[in-house]
Amino acid sequence: MQLNRRHLMALTLALAFSSAHANGVSDKEIVLGTHLDLSGPTATGSAMLRNAMQMRIDEANATGIHGRKLRLVTEDNGSQPQMAVRAVQKMIRSDQVFALVNPFGSGTNAATVKMATDAGVVVFAPWAASAVIQRVSGNSPLLFTTIQNYDTTTAAGLDWAINNWGVKRIGVIYQEGPLGELMRAGINTAMQKNNLTVAAEAAYKVGDIDFSSQVARMRAANVDLIFSGTVIRETVGVMSEVKKLNWSDVKVLTGIPGRSSIVTNLGKDTVEGLYGIGGWKLHDPNNASDPEAKQFFADYRQQFGHEADENAANAYSYMGWFIDGLQAAGPDLTAQTFSEAMKNVFHQDFTTYAKQSWANNHVTPELVSIDQAQNGQWVQIASPTGNE
Repeated sequence: MQLNRRHLMALTLALAFSSAHANGVSDKEIVLGTHLDLSGPTATGSAMLRNAMQMRIDEANATGIHGRKLRLVTEDNGSQPQMAVRAVQKMIRSDQVFALVNPFGSGTNAATVKMATDAGVVVFAPWAASAVIQRVSGNSPLLFTTIQNYDTTTAAGLDWAINNWGVKRIGVIYQEGPLGELMRAGINTAMQKNNLTVAAEAAYKVGDIDFSSQVARMRAANVDLIFSGTVIRETVGVMSEVKKLNWSDVKVLTGIPGRSSIVTNLGKDTVEGLYGIGGWKLHDPNNASDPEAKQFFADYRQQFGHEADENAANAYSYMGWFIDGLQAAGPDLTAQTFSEAMKNVFHQDFTTYAKQSWANNHVTPELVSIDQAQNGQWVQIASPTGNE
């Protein structure tokens, strides 16, 4: 009997799915893994992601999941793809994890997602450029992406800014690599929709801390809006240079990774007035009105002795969604039973703008708000809009 390509692919998937049952799943335990930036440029928030995941796991372990307890293995990726590759190889071969949950970084996930899914490991909620990760994985049925696509959300946010602020001369500062490529695609969509062209652009590399030349280029082009395709400390760096120039008549809008409470906490007065595209609800840890949010922040504070931010809340939320999938898969847990069950598991909690579901293993709907940093907090100035 000769096997054609379709048969070979089906056999490969079947072997991957069947091996997942042996990897990380026993009668009493399910082993999960994650890789976070615990020593690199975004280390400030990564410890909170780990803490929040463990907190949700502890809650699930109080009753168990079909007689099993969860165990989390955490590795440092330092925001470096090479470190992430070694970490994932170790978790697959030595720890034999069933799934990677909340792994952090676009470059680090792009370097590891196919390795993981090819080994039959579920990858759930990677903190990364979702469209890139889906493509790199070959649209694997074992990959579920929960971060809104940076291209579509950038397009929605920038389109709102153009139409509500009347800006015409737009400059772009973006990170080299998958994050910047997707944000740049979203910018192109918004610009074409409004018959505009980018007035100036400047790239930066992961790890850069000096943004004087990039902002100077924006100033020389006399832009009235800077789109800052940056993450945490880079967003603060861009705003710092804008303030040094006393450039008060320019607006700065950052994408989803930069609209973080870590940015307002670190930047303080430096980021006052910054605008951000938000993809999830924000709550004041000390004055949360939503009962579920209030409980989360109180529990986190009691266990870890400091305040959680919205990134910790999202890690907690995504872990909860993953656990709901484990429950729905039933006691006969394999990568295949999980993947099939998860497609019908909906999600809504204190972090979401609306009930979430899946479209081709990617979260839907993709809704974004426009927020502004005011007195050290993000304040919503435009209600959620986007891909419904």
